[in-house]
Amino acid sequence: MSEHDVIVAGAGPAGLAAACLLALDGRRVALVAKDQGDASDPRTVALMQPSIRLLMHLGLWPGALKDQTQPLKKLRLIDDTGAMFKAPTITFDPAELGEEAFGWNFPLGLLIPALFARARHLGVEMTGADAAAAATAGGGVSVTTTEGRRLEARVALAADGRNSLLREAAGIRTNRWSYDQTALATSFEHSGPHDGISTEHHKGAGPFTTVPMPGNRSALVWMERPARAAELMALSDQELAAEIQIGCHGALGRVFNVGPRRLFPMQGLVARDFAKNRIILIGEAAHVVPPIGAQGLNMSLRDAAQAADLMEGEDDPGNADIMSRYDALRRRDVQPRQQVIDMMNRSLLSGFVALEAGRTAGMALLAQFGPLRRAAMQYGLAPSSGLPRVMRPPAPEAQGTAPALIA
Repeated sequence: MSEHDVIVAGAGPAGLAAACLLALDGRRVALVAKDQGDASDPRTVALMQPSIRLLMHLGLWPGALKDQTQPLKKLRLIDDTGAMFKAPTITFDPAELGEEAFGWNFPLGLLIPALFARARHLGVEMTGADAAAAATAGGGVSVTTTEGRRLEARVALAADGRNSLLREAAGIRTNRWSYDQTALATSFEHSGPHDGISTEHHKGAGPFTTVPMPGNRSALVWMERPARAAELMALSDQELAAEIQIGCHGALGRVFNVGPRRLFPMQGLVARDFAKNRIILIGEAAHVVPPIGAQGLNMSLRDAAQAADLMEGEDDPGNADIMSRYDALRRRDVQPRQQVIDMMNRSLLSGFVALEAGRTAGMALLAQFGPLRRAAMQYGLAPSSGLPRVMRPPAPEAQGTAPALIA
């Protein structure tokens, strides 16, 4: 049996960030996870400025990470549905908010090892095994690993994914749904420049999103009907490159050198409680959204930072007040975003003229009305209030100061 202040289950970016933040606060943290994640995952993640400030707080930014990632200088939405009502193209420019970039695009294969190494450096205990069982009783939580080791703590953070074992142990139920979509994730090289612009082509089966990477390379998340996605997955690299070039309408030039690819069924999930019985849900244990607007991981990192914020200085980091406050704060951020993403995605899939007209009108307003467009950009970056401390912009007198980078 082992005693800790906090157990974190799951070694995705959100779980690792939470473990690092809590260790920086002096907590004794155990990470219950098998390894550093799936090295074959071809996805990249766009981290917006608040998430970048979290990495800065951890001593991981700028440094080597910045040298291997790509700034997102603009975000562009293109109506490519072929619907009766065609929406205007919208270009979101961070200069309207006084920023040089919205954020940076990270390969998961770069981000996860960096967070894992930082957690180890901060003294987080790595169990090297996943959770096999969990239970809550009295003033604590116990977790038993697949290797038979039992750990105890005052509180546990469930970062163990959409089928969370710890969420089940807490007695938290979920609302789940599926979309008639599958996402193909890959990357590709192109002869033309991307100019740091991430482009969402809104097509009839969902977004076709290219996200810039260093050099003349881009990541791709292509949402399609499941049968069509399976057909794309079966193509040769050269055949898929041709399909991607068509999907981009040639905007990136000749497409070639397609990278590893994987399919991901599109689902939605929201927990009915975000914290209960000394177990706090973060990441996909709490919420799952389609990859639209780069919201998923940025919300998950806000989960991690919010949990660390509320626990700071508390003798009992799993007390009922923390559970209640975390649930209220995260619900206020997550649920409205989830509803907007769901509505946008369903409007592409529905084929209903009324929904198409509504989406077109909304995009026209964003394109033409500067204050509304700036408000939408600001909301996309972060909630208007309640942003965790480590994700807030520095006070004017603190500009130019940052934690020392870890070698």
